[in-house]
Amino acid sequence: MNKDKNIGIAAYGETKITMGGGRSAYDMGAEVLSVILQMTGFELSEIDGLAVAETMSDTANPFWPAYMADMLGLSPTWLECLGLGGVSAVGGVARAVAAIEAGFCTTVLVLSTDAQSSRNQSEQGGQRLEFQYPTGLRGPVGAFGLLTQRYRHLHDLDDRALAKLAVTQRSHGLLNPNACEKLRKPLTIEDYLKSKTVSDPLRMLDSVMVCDGANGVLVTTRQKARQKGLDKFVVPTAYAELTNYKAFDPEAEITESGFSVIGPKALAKAGMKPTDVAMFHPYDDFLIAILLQLEQIGFCSTGEGSRFILEHDFTFEGDIPLNTGGGQISAGQPGLAGGGVNLTEAVRQMFCEGGDRQVKSVHNALVTGIGTIPIGRNWASSGVLVLEQ
Repeated sequence: MNKDKNIGIAAYGETKITMGGGRSAYDMGAEVLSVILQMTGFELSEIDGLAVAETMSDTANPFWPAYMADMLGLSPTWLECLGLGGVSAVGGVARAVAAIEAGFCTTVLVLSTDAQSSRNQSEQGGQRLEFQYPTGLRGPVGAFGLLTQRYRHLHDLDDRALAKLAVTQRSHGLLNPNACEKLRKPLTIEDYLKSKTVSDPLRMLDSVMVCDGANGVLVTTRQKARQKGLDKFVVPTAYAELTNYKAFDPEAEITESGFSVIGPKALAKAGMKPTDVAMFHPYDDFLIAILLQLEQIGFCSTGEGSRFILEHDFTFEGDIPLNTGGGQISAGQPGLAGGGVNLTEAVRQMFCEGGDRQVKSVHNALVTGIGTIPIGRNWASSGVLVLEQ
């Protein structure tokens, strides 16, 4: 992937994350594009590729990507609709690089936008309604309650480790003006430990709050970026993705995910080890997901996640800066645009535009995505993207 490092991210854009903001996904997507155009000097006619993620609010429309392109005033020669949930943003970057390498287009807007907290029009079929929801497990909170309980049964899960993640990300969210205002309140370890149980053993502060928002990045060639006078350029150097890990195993271990395969694979492609990662931006719909990714990508051994978290500093000034914008946990999850929250923050940091939360070492970043939550197995889709200067 991108062996010559001639294709990369030249700009990013993000709306403020809101709770029940009432704006449409089209409207917020247009704001992101406007920010990117102002940042780069690109004209609409120069953006000839669009990769847009599906939504919970608007993609009952079967022509969603074409309508979005029309609303944005784009006439793409390459158009992609991504239905990978939280993997869609990092997956969109990888696909944009491939499309440019193949000559389908030269400049791609990778866009995620959703107004889920204002209107949820999704219908998640398959076996959910028929065979899963009647058990009383309503969606991701129920699934992750089971997953967390299973991990606690198999391994040592220290609640103080999860509390540390919550407090660290909240401290980052307080420094992020785009974070949802409802979440921009200080949080202590005691606050986390005392928060109410929502799906035993999950606490309320283990989970994201569904919001509205949009984000995106512009992927183009180094030559085009230079023509526009852009000197900030982040290069995707490795990507790996897996959906339905162990799909044919009826007794698959629920705590195991595709990250155990693709995490080491992506790092190997980039010629890196976990100790080489300058900052980590994992998908964080639930805190236990961060712990599992640390283990399965290879930062520590299986069952050692709690110890590893307690032994390391994950603040933006620490040895493993983690979700320096607060992540979805403390900035808000803008529906299926949630996967772009941490991607946008990684690019912001690598552009050295992190403000009061700026990380010192920005030579690389590891960004992940998670998509779809089935019952009885781990999340369905996993994606890992390596970014380098």
